[in-house]
This record gives sequence, structure tokens and C-alpha cells, in this order.
Amino acid sequence: MTKTSDTTGANMLGQRTDLPTSPDEAVLERVPNPHPDTNYVARFTVPEFTSICPVTGQPDFARLVIDYVPDAYLVESKSFKLYMSSFRNHGAFHEDCTIAIAKRLTQTLAPRWLRIGGYWYPRGGIPIDVFWQSGPELEDLYVPDAGVAPYQGR
Repeated sequence: MTKTSDTTGANMLGQRTDLPTSPDEAVLERVPNPHPDTNYVARFTVPEFTSICPVTGQPDFARLVIDYVPDAYLVESKSFKLYMSSFRNHGAFHEDCTIAIAKRLTQTLAPRWLRIGGYWYPRGGIPIDVFWQSGPELEDLYVPDAGVAPYQGR
């Protein structure tokens, strides 16, 4: 079960908040979009995302780039940071983590459009990059390049 808090303000801001022990326990808060009449892209970049390999128990590292076009809601950034951190001890494959995050954000925010790129660092010599988007880009919308070069071996 996933938890969403629908607030006109944020419940976590201004107070000490413990790190959730798993993504399912993490609460994602949403706040009203002050410009629901305008199509614009909001980007979150998570340069130090970590999770655990469910087979070996070793850490996996990724750079996540999430672009979305808000409708009625924005994701509240503190709850987003805590949600991302909740994967730190969570065992899941790269594909599962990336798609689960996309689905959770889509469920919570109901954005007009969302795209995620999971750029996973190599383990065993093979990088696994995972991409998903909710549909075609909206017309007349500036969506910048994700800014992550393809992996080049050394």
C-alpha cells in the first residue's frame, strides 16, 4: 500500500521527520500547483540514488532524472527526498525501482506528462539504463535533454 498526503501545505516541513524504512512506508505529499493553467516542466535530478540488489545484497547506484508537467499538484520536495532515500535499504532490481518511482509519482500527482530516466552505474561491467514516459511530449513544450551522457567504458 502506498501513502499519499493531499495537503494545501506540507505536513513534513518545519519538523523533524524520520527516514521511512521502505518505499511503501514513505508518504509522498502533494501541494497545489500555483500555475495549473500553464504547461511547464518541473525536473528533479537525484544524482546519488541508491538501492540494494535483491540477489547479492550489494548496493546499486543511479542518477535519476524525472521531468513532469504538473496539473493540479506538485510533489512536495521534502517528502520526495525522503521517498527517494527510502530505497537505500530496499532490495529491488534497477527496472523495478525506476518504474515503481514513475508509477508512484503518476498515481500521486496525476501529471499531464511524466518521464523518468534511470541511469544505473555498471555492476558486473554492464550499465542498465531504464526509461519510461507516460505518453508523447506535449506540443510547444520545452523539455531539455536529460544531460546524462551514455556510459563509456574506460
